[in-house]
Amino acid sequence: MKNFPFYAVFALVSAISSSSAYAVDEVETLFKFDGGIGSQPLRAGPAVNLIAGVNPGGAAWVIGALKADIKTNGEINAKVKGVLLGGTDNVGTRGGARKMVISLFCRNAPVPPAVAGTLQTVSYDSEFVDLDPNGDFHLAGSLTNASGATPPADCGDKVDNRPVLLIRTVTAGVPGSWFAAGILKD
Repeated sequence: MKNFPFYAVFALVSAISSSSAYAVDEVETLFKFDGGIGSQPLRAGPAVNLIAGVNPGGAAWVIGALKADIKTNGEINAKVKGVLLGGTDNVGTRGGARKMVISLFCRNAPVPPAVAGTLQTVSYDSEFVDLDPNGDFHLAGSLTNASGATPPADCGDKVDNRPVLLIRTVTAGVPGSWFAAGILKD
């Protein structure tokens, strides 16, 4: 009977460990992004390069690296490096950008014969985060829309109906222009 307390404690710790591991496994990955594309303010001719109604930055922007994991409960963990101006006299700097936000835009289901659905204009935004002088930031938080909802499970897919992840500046306390877009990883 001397070993009874040891076995009881061991059983309790084992039960807690296995239930904790199960709880972590319940939150699955919705999307992974690896790599990024800097914004160009203009498309062919004078057309502005809008995405989901969001204007690009006023000059070209580049991005060195982006890794973002988005979970089914809206949690996001992202590391972004080198969001810097790709032109103007301030090339290679963060310019006037000091705060950034990550926005996810879902797609509607495609209607045949279309391959991709239309991009929704409602964004699921992260908290604001400081952009350091090298154009880097790390974000661990959640994505929610204006009503507090997290991205739905049917936000898009990993084939042709891909959602869009934008790195945006914060202007007057709200998400502003986009500087870079994430590349969805299969």
